[in-house]
Amino acid sequence: MLSTFSGLETARRALMTQQQALYTVGHNVANANTAGYTRQRVNFQTTEAYPSAGMNSPQIPGSMGTGVKAGSIQRIRDQFLDVQFRNEHTKTGYWNARYLSLEKMESQMNELSMDGLTKQLNELWSKFQDLVQNPAESGERSVVRETAKALTDSFNYISNSLTQIQDDYKNELDVQTTHLNSLLNQLNQVNKQIRDVEPHGYVTNDLYDEQDRLIDEISGYMKVSVSREESSGKPNSAAEGAVNLFFVDANGTRHAMVDGSNPDNLQQITMTKDEDGHFVSMNIGDVNLSFSDMPNGALKGIVEALGYTNEQGEVVGTYTKMLAQLDEMAFVFAKQINDIHKSGFTLPDVNGEVHQGQDFFTIGSLDFNDPTNKKGAAALLAVSDHINQSLNHIAASGVNKEALENVEQYEAVLREAKDTNNFALVADFLENEAVFKPGVPKAFPGDASNAALLADAKDMQLQFGTSTATVGGFYQSVIGQMAVDTKEAERLLNNSGNLLASVEFNRQSVSNVSVDEELTLMIQYQHAYNAAARNITMVDELIDTIINRMGLVGR
Repeated sequence: MLSTFSGLETARRALMTQQQALYTVGHNVANANTAGYTRQRVNFQTTEAYPSAGMNSPQIPGSMGTGVKAGSIQRIRDQFLDVQFRNEHTKTGYWNARYLSLEKMESQMNELSMDGLTKQLNELWSKFQDLVQNPAESGERSVVRETAKALTDSFNYISNSLTQIQDDYKNELDVQTTHLNSLLNQLNQVNKQIRDVEPHGYVTNDLYDEQDRLIDEISGYMKVSVSREESSGKPNSAAEGAVNLFFVDANGTRHAMVDGSNPDNLQQITMTKDEDGHFVSMNIGDVNLSFSDMPNGALKGIVEALGYTNEQGEVVGTYTKMLAQLDEMAFVFAKQINDIHKSGFTLPDVNGEVHQGQDFFTIGSLDFNDPTNKKGAAALLAVSDHINQSLNHIAASGVNKEALENVEQYEAVLREAKDTNNFALVADFLENEAVFKPGVPKAFPGDASNAALLADAKDMQLQFGTSTATVGGFYQSVIGQMAVDTKEAERLLNNSGNLLASVEFNRQSVSNVSVDEELTLMIQYQHAYNAAARNITMVDELIDTIINRMGLVGR
């Protein structure tokens, strides 16, 4: 037979379960603004009915329920949305890093202001043209020299600024790698805590939230894949277990980083660099991955900005490419001006003699005759000491044809130089004293034919690597490509950011705490609690009748 007090036990269970549900609601409301918190719910389960099945079970009509219990407290989480979020977070991390690197580059190039390299270059062409009008005036010559210095300063500043940012990215890569390893270690420690607790039947919801928070942050750096590792012992059915975290390379191959079953198998990430600090490989444990193996993520964006060694052994990258293009431009521009300058003659010295022009620009220890080595040309470009020593050394005058032994030969060389834009032919021709008649002036101060050639260099088609363009045209193509890349990176960052926000909204609609919903549940559980309490009062009254009032008849 059923116990007289079974009704009290059923009501007590209801009280305790509804009370647990109210505590959970309170916990949710308290963490409504906690980042990374996932709302929780109590899984109500009916207790075993009476009587249980068996040979000696009491014979009563049917079975009677014995109440309710809190089976477990479980997080409300959609794992599919987590996977979507992390994939989009990886893409957003890459495009954000790439956009920031290009935006920094744009700010240093400063082409939207009046101090950009294009403005300085046009100023020099203009001053050469002014020199044509007054080739012997010291004022015009001084302006040419100072404008040339301003141009070299712009080249130096831009090159040094980009190099400094590139050096900053070397430090940034180290900092972010250290931070990433810290996140992996934290995740490993959370796994260890979960493995220690779950075998005893506990569901560690707050630790699961910390797991997901860490994995979300890691996914911004690299593409990751997650699997769960069930705990030993007697874990609750709602327990989620420790996580196995894998890095997924560009080929889809998974490389273990965090082992959910063994904390000693944690794999740290290290970066291999060359002697100049450029990226060579990313190492996960004993696995070496090149840049081409890296999928999207903030790490890839940082490495791309820093510069990396490709399959051909060449160092490439966003800043490396821009610096190389600036060096190419500075080298070709300076060599062309020098060749033209050496085709003319200076003002007379104190002895009344004119001299063939020398280099107008220098590029440190680099050799204009060695076009294979242009590295650092933009940073080293300077007006030559020869020009700085005297304004008279600016070779604005052309050769006096009356002083030549063979004018036809000179004109043939000059035509070929103009056709090919190779004025080194003229400079080499004039270096031979045998081509001049003795005692005849080689040039006159009022002549400006060589200054005109210097001004015409603006429109000369020169060879920049594999392309042919004017100096200004080449730089505009470089700036234009940078602007296109920046705009493309910004557009894709916005697109991936919108997708990320959409997925996050869907995820939050499932996992985030809604205060209105929690208050509704609070009222629901409160009414259930009050009903259970009223039930206890009713059963108490029944028992009181049985104990204190029955058996009084006949006394």
